[in-house]
Amino acid sequence: MFRFLISLIFSVIISFSGSFCLADNLAVVKRVVDGDTIKVEYQDKLESVRLIGIDTPESRINKRTHLQTREYNQDAVTIVELGKKAKNYTNSLVKAGDKVKLEFDVQQRDKYRRLLAYVWLKNGKMLNEEIIKNGYAQALTIPPSVKYEKRFLKAYKYARNNNLGLWQDQI
Repeated sequence: MFRFLISLIFSVIISFSGSFCLADNLAVVKRVVDGDTIKVEYQDKLESVRLIGIDTPESRINKRTHLQTREYNQDAVTIVELGKKAKNYTNSLVKAGDKVKLEFDVQQRDKYRRLLAYVWLKNGKMLNEEIIKNGYAQALTIPPSVKYEKRFLKAYKYARNNNLGLWQDQI
């Protein structure tokens, strides 16, 4: 009986601490900016969230597009076309009004002041991982935020090996 009570108390403490943590990191999706960035309302502010650990092709021409032309060995128009496909895929997973949970790693903001986060969907799946696993992003782990690096690399290999998403276009 004593063990049962201790177990029950421990379970209640864990569930309460988990729910407080969840409530503190809830955000409401406002829109998808591109394949790896979304806008959310978080703590009563509109915030840009850069998805940690992933990189999608640019969906418009900018400095990064020109870098990606060398990385992917594709012209800028093709990069933008692929970027739009990645954005559309991200848009198929999250919509304006969706509630998501933000999980932060070591670094909470990037040099552009965007939040850096793993985004958890209502169904319990991680948005970042789903985008990689379905072939719409490369794994891009930048220290110190490396919590899910192995998970992302596994998802990337799965997508490449199965020619999913953008990989069917062989970028």
